[in-house]
Amino acid sequence: QVQLVESGGGLVQAGGSLRLSCAASGRTFSTYGMGWFRQAPGKEREFVAHISSSGATVYLADFVKGRFTISRDNAKTTVYLKMNSLKPEDTAVYYCAAAKGFAIEPRRYEYWGQGTQVTVSS
Repeated sequence: QVQLVESGGGLVQAGGSLRLSCAASGRTFSTYGMGWFRQAPGKEREFVAHISSSGATVYLADFVKGRFTISRDNAKTTVYLKMNSLKPEDTAVYYCAAAKGFAIEPRRYEYWGQGTQVTVSS
C-alpha cells in the first residue's frame, strides 16, 4: 500500500516556475515507477512525466520537454516535478501516481494522490 500526497501547487505568472512534491508513505516506494499527470477542466487526464523506480530513467511528454524535469529521492520517499517557463495552458490539477514498471496510461497506475492545483496567469 502506498499513500501519496502532493504539494507545491499555486498561482504563478506565465514564464514562472514551480516545484511540485509528492510525498509517499510505505516501505515499497522504491519499487514503484512514479508518474505525474494533469487534468484541466473539461479535459481528460494526461500524462506528463515518468521516472523509474531507481530514478535512472525518465520520460517526458513532448509538450513539457525542455521545461519540466522529474526526479525522485528514495531516501525521502518523494518525487518531484520542477516546472519552468510555465504557460497558461499548463493550468491544471497535477497528480502523482505509482505504478509497477513504466506506464503512460492512467489505468496502469495503482495509487494516486489527491492532486494539487497549478494556475498560470497570462
